[in-house]
Amino acid sequence: MDAWWRHPLLWMVIGGPAAVVVASFVTFWLAWRSPDALVSEDYYREGVEINKTLAAKKLMPALAGRNHAATPADDVPLPGRKAAP
Repeated sequence: MDAWWRHPLLWMVIGGPAAVVVASFVTFWLAWRSPDALVSEDYYREGVEINKTLAAKKLMPALAGRNHAATPADDVPLPGRKAAP
């Protein structure tokens, strides 16, 4: 009969949990070494500004169509673009 440490299946069974323990220590070390950045004081205002920007981009085709129906395309520039000289 062989000694217990000579069975490869045993090392595979022990190796899985051992690798998880080592990985958890590495994860803890990384979390301890580089803490997360703080949330800014005016996070709500920044979110509202982002939403306004996204809403303007969504409405751009509708605004361009409305402006084109009212006046010729060359007279009214699209929102966010400069008029042609």
